[in-house]
Amino acid sequence: MPGGSSSAVPASIWHPKPGLTWQWQLSGKVDTSVDAQVYDIDGVENSAAVVATLHAAGRKVICYVNAGAYESFRADANRYPAAIIGQSNGWTGERWLDVRELSVLRPILADRFKACAQKGFDGIEADNVDGYRNTTGFPLTAADQLAFNRMLADLAHAQRLAIGLKNDLDQIPQLVSDFDFAVNEQCAEFSECDALKPFIAAGKAVFHVEYNLSPEEFCPTTTALGLSSMRKNLSLDAPRWPCPATSHG
Repeated sequence: MPGGSSSAVPASIWHPKPGLTWQWQLSGKVDTSVDAQVYDIDGVENSAAVVATLHAAGRKVICYVNAGAYESFRADANRYPAAIIGQSNGWTGERWLDVRELSVLRPILADRFKACAQKGFDGIEADNVDGYRNTTGFPLTAADQLAFNRMLADLAHAQRLAIGLKNDLDQIPQLVSDFDFAVNEQCAEFSECDALKPFIAAGKAVFHVEYNLSPEEFCPTTTALGLSSMRKNLSLDAPRWPCPATSHG
């Protein structure tokens, strides 16, 4: 790339538009042959070579980062003080974090995002950013969550990376301007998809999955809203069942 930089960091921040097709694979070796315009893959388990392979095929690539929960199996786990590690979030080896501790979490997450940028990723999926609505072990408020989520957006943008708002539907009105796209699980199953309209109205993609409904049950509704929808296995392995492409451009 011109500019003389040895880094793979993109020159400008990606702004994904509604209607893009996507693949979300967080388990197993990434199948790079899937016909999707955007891939969302684990930022630690995948190398710069995987990202480069996807870029060579014309794909954009999102870096999955668990931002709001501690993961005992990550190489940087010892950077998290015990005092900010809370209750289990239901996934093996993961615990909610005290997101009020911005000064502690900022450098850890800045390094994670920088690693994504150095591998050439285009964006960030920051997971577990709605702890205030869950039993974390900490008295988190909506204001605490907003401050943490906005910090994440700032850290991503400092690395010239787009960032998606994961779930956290209640705070979309306050955060839609800070985030570049949305990632949602099961809005159709829980009749919540209308909450994502502000992203579509702002010209920002909503990457959406269902686990328990068949595509026939949700595609007509979510496609009409402008969501990029598919069914996935809960394990987020390679198989995907996307909604049929729409005829409009």
